[in-house]
Amino acid sequence: MLKEERQLRILEELHDNRQVAVADLSRRLGVSEVTIRRDLREMDEQGRLRRAHGGAVAAAPALPEPPVVQRLARAEHCKECIGREAAALVADGESVFIGSGSTTAYVTRHLVGRKNLTVVTNALNVATELAAAEGVMVVVTGGMMRGSELSLVGHIAEQSLREVRVDKVIMGMQAISLEAGMTNDYLPEVMTDRTIIGMAPQLIVVADHTKFGKIASTYIAPVNRITTLVTDSETSPEILTDLKRLGIEVIVADVEGEGRL
Repeated sequence: MLKEERQLRILEELHDNRQVAVADLSRRLGVSEVTIRRDLREMDEQGRLRRAHGGAVAAAPALPEPPVVQRLARAEHCKECIGREAAALVADGESVFIGSGSTTAYVTRHLVGRKNLTVVTNALNVATELAAAEGVMVVVTGGMMRGSELSLVGHIAEQSLREVRVDKVIMGMQAISLEAGMTNDYLPEVMTDRTIIGMAPQLIVVADHTKFGKIASTYIAPVNRITTLVTDSETSPEILTDLKRLGIEVIVADVEGEGRL
């Protein structure tokens, strides 16, 4: 069992029981107690759980996000600026995956009118936005619908995503931390998100300033998996400097004026 799979199983146990014991995890996962303690120590440092005597307890859960249809109306100008900058990274003739979320919806609006563009998505609102766009071919995954996000997740979605390769992936993320990586608070979506990230070498993450320095309960991937980050000018300059040191291209949309900084 790979470390990431083992740690995902630990999080699943915590999700169900709120606490776990080293001895029980060692027996269930078929590894030594030393390995389990090492996993718990690493996951505690990442903010994914809290170590306790003889095991671990669930970390305090992040505040749940409201449904995507409500988030679309929040910080509209900020997301509009980010969406415009991210869409500029997509050229006519390319294939791109666009994930679910409110900021990615603004990216989508700037792709209407493109020529010979293929968009793969698991987001119903993204597909609807592009339904009448003559120059865009839309490919929608199957899967279980997550109603609050209007997204398709789970085994069927992951199977279909593995059959497709795109030039670029554009996705949002609930929480981004230099130490804890990219996280969200919906465990059933973890493997879907990881499958999406594996569709292309270029991962473009769109995230406004409210997403940084936060940790949700479920680990998705390390921050250095991002190739390009598109954010707004209210994001902490210190955070952006640290991201650039990791080799991430950072594009800052100027919400006060026009264009990028």
